[in-house]
Amino acid sequence: MDVQEKNGGIRMIPGKIEVSGLDLFYGDFQALRGINFSLGHREVSALIGPSGCGKSTFIRILNRMNDLVPSCRVTGSVLLDGEDIYNGMDVTELRTRVGMVFQKPNPFNMSVFDNVAYGKRMQGMRNRRKLEELVETALVKAALWDEVKDRLRKSALSLSGGQQQRLCIARSIAMEPEIILMDEPTSALDPIATGKIEELVGQLKKEYSIIIVTHAMHQAARVSDRTAFFLLGELVEYGDTKMLFTNPGDKRTEDYISGRFG
Repeated sequence: MDVQEKNGGIRMIPGKIEVSGLDLFYGDFQALRGINFSLGHREVSALIGPSGCGKSTFIRILNRMNDLVPSCRVTGSVLLDGEDIYNGMDVTELRTRVGMVFQKPNPFNMSVFDNVAYGKRMQGMRNRRKLEELVETALVKAALWDEVKDRLRKSALSLSGGQQQRLCIARSIAMEPEIILMDEPTSALDPIATGKIEELVGQLKKEYSIIIVTHAMHQAARVSDRTAFFLLGELVEYGDTKMLFTNPGDKRTEDYISGRFG
């Protein structure tokens, strides 16, 4: 829940996403337990923790990518603007509202233009002028337009790794999402490309709520408003990023960020 002052008082505002008592199982194996989490409007939350602790598993819950795993079972509630995403919400609508950017850039083997326009075409948009406006807007928001505006008909695979990742972000933006999930979006990139993605996150949060999974704690400190520390399938601590890094409330968090394990 977000806190907002109004007329001298304080009122609680539901987050963009509210997760309560969430457990996730793969068959008999419990991968996540008792997760409580909220994401505010136009807020960046970073998820940190050692490999295999449940970070990526968790964000895949938020647009139901785990539906693709037959043995996966989720209990608890995940609310998007107060609506339970696992109880009657159309999955296609959900994945339009909650976009995903993966660890490695995954552009389609088609032109830059067609990559960005792909999703809306699949939804039936055929008007050429509207598609051109959509592609330009998405590429501008992804800080890529100036680099590719003369290469829109060239293969997306000809772009550098950093450009391909920003293209994937543009492809997500073109679907007009409300939330963007980023699963270690800079782990395969060099420092310069990483810096551009981090700067882009700061710009995008003016319009979107963002969750970013990262192994780089300095990256979480730079880009996020709040940080969540996951360990062995549990959300150990979640709060203001500066406070979590300077005065963690749990000894396990302190040990992790100080390099004692992980």
